[in-house]
Amino acid sequence: MPAQCPVCGQSFEPEPGFYFGSMYITFAFNVATIFLVGVPLYYFFGNPDTWVYIVTVTIVTLVFTPVILRYSRAMMLYWFGGAHYDPKWQQGRVIPS
Repeated sequence: MPAQCPVCGQSFEPEPGFYFGSMYITFAFNVATIFLVGVPLYYFFGNPDTWVYIVTVTIVTLVFTPVILRYSRAMMLYWFGGAHYDPKWQQGRVIPS
């Protein structure tokens, strides 16, 4: 992850250890993953064995880990880091290359 945005210069790490709080957001995403995978397994596959739940949830979690990591960090940065999206920011400005 770069230290700052190449377009606007926003620091991606406002202070050391800033993203430790994103672990809680990641945890919430993973709990949601367990429910979004476990409930359909229960209803559509007739409550399979426990190992089916464990393997399926593990595979889905591993596949979505990069996405969850980036979204939890982005949410942490928006909620607590002071970053705000402004769609009009680039109008009239030259984007550095």
